[in-house]
Amino acid sequence: MKLGNENRNKLIAAAVLGVVALVLVARMFFPSMPSEPEATGVVPVPAVQPGRPAGKARAGAHRPSAGPPRSIDPSLRYDWLKASEDTKYEGNGRNIFLAQAEIPKPIAPGQTDAEKQKAQGPPPPPPPPPINLKFYGFASRPGEPKKVFLSQGEDVFIASEGQIIDRRYKVLHISPMSVEIEDVLSNNRQMIPLTQG
Repeated sequence: MKLGNENRNKLIAAAVLGVVALVLVARMFFPSMPSEPEATGVVPVPAVQPGRPAGKARAGAHRPSAGPPRSIDPSLRYDWLKASEDTKYEGNGRNIFLAQAEIPKPIAPGQTDAEKQKAQGPPPPPPPPPINLKFYGFASRPGEPKKVFLSQGEDVFIASEGQIIDRRYKVLHISPMSVEIEDVLSNNRQMIPLTQG
């Protein structure tokens, strides 16, 4: 059987991929183990006879430190188990095995928000909005009623007593130092003093 150039390249690529797949499968099932235990920090533990705790087997053994273990040794450490058995539980007095917690009894009777609102009464009405007009002068000609100059932003209004300006504010009384204005929408009356400048 004669292989062409195209089939030969495909055959080489398939062989390389097969070898790589075999290596990966072998590493997955048989992870590499170091030959020296000192290289990984794993220290071999001597075998313990069943029924005899490790603390009695090794008289000079020290208790483990509070930090994490230095090895990932799967053998059972009886000295660590003994240390955890001697630990006394000192909690806050609550039984952690009860499904419901103890609710402390209230000192005074509670009051809901609705009861507080009834005790206080209805909320006061909001204050009327302020009248944002500025009084900066007046004009008077003989035989004519006094007229005032009022401004609101860039707008300037000229009005006499009894007239309504900006379809909202009524001029009630004009004096030399102030003018009394009524907001006809909210029935709010306000004295606006003469402003300088």
